[in-house]
Amino acid sequence: MNKKINLTDIRVVMFLAGVCCFLWGSATPAIKTGYRLFQIDSTDTSSILLFAGTRFFLAGILVIAWHSLTSRKWILPPRGSALAIVELALSQTILQYVFFYVGLSHATGVHGAIITGTNVFFSILFASLVFRYETLNGRKLAGCLLGFAGIVIVNLSGSGSEGLFDVSFLGEGFVLLAQIFYAISSALVKKYSRQFDVVMLSGYQFMIGGLALMVIGAASGGTLAGATGPSAYVLLLYMGFLSAVAYTLWGVLLKYNPVSRVTIFGFMNPMFGVLLSAVFLGESGQALTWNTLAALILVSLGIYVVNGGKSQQKRE
Repeated sequence: MNKKINLTDIRVVMFLAGVCCFLWGSATPAIKTGYRLFQIDSTDTSSILLFAGTRFFLAGILVIAWHSLTSRKWILPPRGSALAIVELALSQTILQYVFFYVGLSHATGVHGAIITGTNVFFSILFASLVFRYETLNGRKLAGCLLGFAGIVIVNLSGSGSEGLFDVSFLGEGFVLLAQIFYAISSALVKKYSRQFDVVMLSGYQFMIGGLALMVIGAASGGTLAGATGPSAYVLLLYMGFLSAVAYTLWGVLLKYNPVSRVTIFGFMNPMFGVLLSAVFLGESGQALTWNTLAALILVSLGIYVVNGGKSQQKRE
């Protein structure tokens, strides 16, 4: 019996979204570990961009190679898809990850992981107010307020009255800006997947976006020559793999489901990110503080409120 997988089945959506969020959650500690293994300083923006670009160019090659292998022919962009690929490369890879990589070099893995969870709220707002894929209602607004309350709480500093909010614009601020570009790219994926193969779009936007970041990074003096050993390149390969798998699966889910139905599972992203940062970056002390845990609960609750109940079923 050769049954096709039903990509609108809630159990399938839950499983595949869970895989995506686990992989994305692992990206935060992987990036910060990569900085250490390649000896990239937080002020070395050129090398940071080269590092990011190499990861995404590799991800694009992996996606297209796999898609071509399963299709038994080399997949090329069809006529008329150039604008879609360029728009996705600009929002999903270039702008999102310029801000994300630079921001993460100035923020802790735990803070970065929790702030990344706000892409769910931005995705709902763009889908509702800009692209008109769904309606914005009271539940969604309440969920957004809960989520932003989590952002405030995670940045509360317990170190005296000076600097009550321990926020760095180049750190947490840039990570937050990255989530806005992620939300734009999610809406664009939903839009263009109606016309083009979403896997093809994912692969070529990664290749173009990654190449652009590599060129910018290398031209401004970036280098990856400081690799401390083979483990640095193994990590880079893993990061390319996680991007290839997670973004492609997420794009497929967005193609066949309403934005809200998929993004409800984004609450797992900051959860995995915080836990994996605690394990691999030794940030367990920060991960277990009251404000970090409270923020995690608020972000997760906000996402549930935004997408729960009738508002999730309405757009099916």
